[in-house]
Amino acid sequence: MIKKTHRVICLLLVLTVGWMLAGCSNSLETSDSASTEVVSDSEIRNVSLGYAEEIDKTQIMTFAISVDETEWQTMLDNAADKEYIPADITINGTTIENVGIRPKGNSSLSAVVRDDTTDRYSFKIKFDEYVEDQTWLGLDKIVLNSNFSDATSLKEYLSYDIMSYIGVDAPLFAFADISLNGETWGFYLAVEEMDSGYRDRVFNGEGEMYKPESEMGAGGFGGGQMPEGMNGERPMPEGMNGERQAPMGAAGEQGMPDGADGAPAMPEGEEGNWPDFDGVPPMFGQDGEDRGGMGGMRGMSANGVSLQYTDDEIDSYSAIFDNAETKTNEEDHQRVIEALKNLSEGNDLETYVDVDAVLRYFAAHTVVVNLDSYVSNMGHNYYLYENDGQISILPWDYNLAFGGFQAGSASSVVNFPIDTPVSGIDMEERPLLAKLLEVPEYLDTYHQYLQEIVDGYFADGKFEQTIDQMSALMDEYVKNDPTAFYTYEEFTAGVAELKKLGVLRAESIQGQLDGTIPSTTEAQQQDDSALIDASSVNLQALGSQGGGGGGRGGQGGPPGFRNEQQSGEGAA
Repeated sequence: MIKKTHRVICLLLVLTVGWMLAGCSNSLETSDSASTEVVSDSEIRNVSLGYAEEIDKTQIMTFAISVDETEWQTMLDNAADKEYIPADITINGTTIENVGIRPKGNSSLSAVVRDDTTDRYSFKIKFDEYVEDQTWLGLDKIVLNSNFSDATSLKEYLSYDIMSYIGVDAPLFAFADISLNGETWGFYLAVEEMDSGYRDRVFNGEGEMYKPESEMGAGGFGGGQMPEGMNGERPMPEGMNGERQAPMGAAGEQGMPDGADGAPAMPEGEEGNWPDFDGVPPMFGQDGEDRGGMGGMRGMSANGVSLQYTDDEIDSYSAIFDNAETKTNEEDHQRVIEALKNLSEGNDLETYVDVDAVLRYFAAHTVVVNLDSYVSNMGHNYYLYENDGQISILPWDYNLAFGGFQAGSASSVVNFPIDTPVSGIDMEERPLLAKLLEVPEYLDTYHQYLQEIVDGYFADGKFEQTIDQMSALMDEYVKNDPTAFYTYEEFTAGVAELKKLGVLRAESIQGQLDGTIPSTTEAQQQDDSALIDASSVNLQALGSQGGGGGGRGGQGGPPGFRNEQQSGEGAA
């Protein structure tokens, strides 16, 4: 159970008084009988969510895990099973006893499983796994992300920060120093799980939440596991030598389709080369032509992850409804289907879609260029929220943002088109984006939010200042992280490249908004003369699904890859 700190005691006292007074006609009466103040259920609920103050993005959280060492090692040895084990965890000085902890992830988890030099998994903590209704100050789950494939450790942090800046209901997040039985384990990013605690905090406990995920999207090859015999080696796409390439979205210019957050690998027997695809792994083109990619990738849309309407049958949307985060029923599902139907037809959109919330999401999402998401052929890594028949989209999983997934070059990332911000698919295959941007009024609003991000987060230096402040705060933790995927030198090099990339990205967005730079894939393909030249940026130094540099302890960046430098833009 939680050791009662002063904060917890005060919180419980406030709750007790609130409930007692709420029971008296749900009101607070002062000595002046004519004055009555109503206390709503949402106000009482918010008082109980003390965890929101503890997840402070400007501070480093501490997680001290106390666990039986044999059980811990058994869990690590069988990480793919994702089985919880009991542990006592002290968060920022408050101890919660007998909670559940397990590895999390899909392709990132599979990559670590395959690598015998590291056990650096991401983790999920479930506070009520063994003790019914137990929470940490109102939160039932929290995740600890390992910063897989991110040499800067900042991509996910900055993505959520930009989301929050423009008014998106992002999960709470903060860096976390993790220890295991008194010994330093690693430096992670703690993220509020988008479950009942999040729903209470953001939506006053109302509405239903889903995390659409197809079998393919869950792990890149189904079930979160890579095919037997894959050894994780991958060459860089042909042409990644500093030359300008076609923007992402153009046929054949993307990287290999991947799972939730990890790295593809070579088929058995290959020695560092893909099968004969002219140097470029298979992919679907922007023109909709099947490029032969992994078989069945296009079919992922049929089960609901694309949010395309197909028919009125609940079974047709199994990727949505089989992944409900709240207790839902047939009536709930029918409301979602009705919303998708009207979305597909462009009918009364503001009744069926929280238009403003969705436009804010896509503005921020477009800025950070995260293609391991709804806007690529993977069609995952987002939450769908529905309340009273109206749907919206919520952000999740950004360790591969800023070009860490399906990126052909730094120039492709910098100039990613704002008006067709999709990769490997046609806009029509993502109706939650396409149908809104078809409406001139909504397109203008979307552009206004992009402009607001450029003006308020980049033009005044906030992006660079945030990186400087956080990297300074993180510095010693990263330097002394015994399990890090990247060396301290790779971290500092990656941070420098991230700053350059972000500044150029904002410059391109401004040009696209002004009309001096083409804002669609087609227009950029026809004339790339106005595109921002970002060949000076070493995109690989930021970390990506394709590996990093030398790696700490010979790991070579993210696990599953050789310890050799890949020949990329700006690479030494």
